[in-house]
Amino acid sequence: MAISASEISARIVEAVMAQKLAPGSRLGEQQLAMLFDCSRTIVREALTRLAARGIVTVSARRGWFVIEPSQDEAREAFEARRVIELGLIRSAGTAGKIEKAALRQLKAHLQREKAALKESDVGNRSFLLGDFHVCLAECLGNTLLADTLRDYTARTTLIAMLYQSTHDAVQSCEDHVQIVAALERGDHAAAEALMAEHIGTVQSALRVQAPTDPLAQLRDALAPLQNTATPKGKGRKPGAPPDSDSSTYLGALL
Repeated sequence: MAISASEISARIVEAVMAQKLAPGSRLGEQQLAMLFDCSRTIVREALTRLAARGIVTVSARRGWFVIEPSQDEAREAFEARRVIELGLIRSAGTAGKIEKAALRQLKAHLQREKAALKESDVGNRSFLLGDFHVCLAECLGNTLLADTLRDYTARTTLIAMLYQSTHDAVQSCEDHVQIVAALERGDHAAAEALMAEHIGTVQSALRVQAPTDPLAQLRDALAPLQNTATPKGKGRKPGAPPDSDSSTYLGALL
């Protein structure tokens, strides 16, 4: 059965969330067409969808690439996740206690996270930790926002890779456990506070450098040289070495 554009885009997003595709990775149409045994038209459709979702970008001359989020884009992505996820939990609180089937699904996901932490497959672990947030949205009854969260989670995964996050995977899993526990006992306010703290901790673990002066290097290079006027009585002919010692002259040139 031929693969669809939706399936290709889903595979790429999964690879991003598993940290198997790094920021800036090139996605060649021909290579993807060969890999998925499909036409370049199908591949282009998949990549166009991902570009609209903010996962890849295209250059007219260079081709398709996984995005490399800037510091401002990183901040905006975390802000968007904070608004969406806290809003989901708050809305669930007004609707009453979370259903038992949903709780079972969340707990099953937590068990997979814990199992992944004991294994060496970093990709699977990364995917499950990110996918928890998508699973939570689905369990809280909003599949539309679950799709949106999947894209933002993929973006924050790229951000974590790009800015070398120091956040511990074990701590992430424990945060998820505490959030589900709060939901189970019907304490949505606590779940919301725990989610806010969790997102804030993940964001603060990024090694984001302070803004630098973009003109600093050019400013230093074009700074006026110090005036080294020749002392009186020490004049020399144009082109002559400043010193009779040839090594001194060579040192001055270097």
